Amino acid sequence: METEITDSTIKRKQNLLKELLKEKNAILLAHNYQRDEIQEIADFQGDSLELSIKANQTDADIIVFCGVRFMAESAAIMNPDKKVILPAENAGCPMVDMITVKDILNMRAEYPDAAVVAYVNTSAECKAVSDICCTSANAVKVINSLPNKKVIMIPDKNLGDYVQRFTQKEIINWPGFCPPHNRTTPADIKKLKEKYPGALFVAHPESPHDTIDVADNVSSTSGMYRYVRQTDAKYFIIGTERGIMYKMKAENPDKVFISAHKGLVCPNMKKTHLDNIIDSLSNMKNIIEIPEDVRLKARKSIENMLALSL
Repeated sequence: METEITDSTIKRKQNLLKELLKEKNAILLAHNYQRDEIQEIADFQGDSLELSIKANQTDADIIVFCGVRFMAESAAIMNPDKKVILPAENAGCPMVDMITVKDILNMRAEYPDAAVVAYVNTSAECKAVSDICCTSANAVKVINSLPNKKVIMIPDKNLGDYVQRFTQKEIINWPGFCPPHNRTTPADIKKLKEKYPGALFVAHPESPHDTIDVADNVSSTSGMYRYVRQTDAKYFIIGTERGIMYKMKAENPDKVFISAHKGLVCPNMKKTHLDNIIDSLSNMKNIIEIPEDVRLKARKSIENMLALSL
């Protein structure tokens, strides 16, 4: 009976939100790590880059970005004529907080011949003092496109280590990391493979070096969806935030998805829920604002990346 009440309440809030979105000419974007009930009704669901591109293509006046701050900032950077709302105002990212503009400028001074590549998991201010952005999906392509022999990668050391496998350039890493992704170990995967014979381990590039070594596939979130759809295995060990399994299960009902680690949960992603989406949109709260000089410089770094992707 309790489940029925909960489901009924969720459905009521979803319907209220749908009406509100229509009334306000707003679009709801949900990252792959969001709660199931949010992904279920999103206009678009995907990774941070996919959602920012979708935001740039919409005729909506308002973009409600269900994710964390750096993602909503990217949408605002690319869409200055629209209002971008981050429903959970305090939904940050620990990795983003591991580097500052001063840190980047100091590295530039130490390595004057190196290009600075900013992972999209950075603040608008850090993007503004970088040369080009990258995602986990296109990082290798971005790094290999540069004329520089040395590349400073910020802020994720694990992503930098992964890219180093596929380039002759010298990668200079900032020692940042994603706490949830950093938890999975080869020992975890060994135990799960013993429990689920034939299971394939799909790792995210933000995973530690030794964990990637035991992966059957290494992909961004969008790449993970493709891999599990196109592969005939029944069992998959998923090495990224467990919110991704909502869509995987919906698209592949005959397959079984197992989280690689019980700690693969992003607390910040889970701060967004139907109530604060409804509240922020109803009252036009938590609108992302970026100083124009910062926005223009950060946009250039993103556009440099998009020019390679198109």
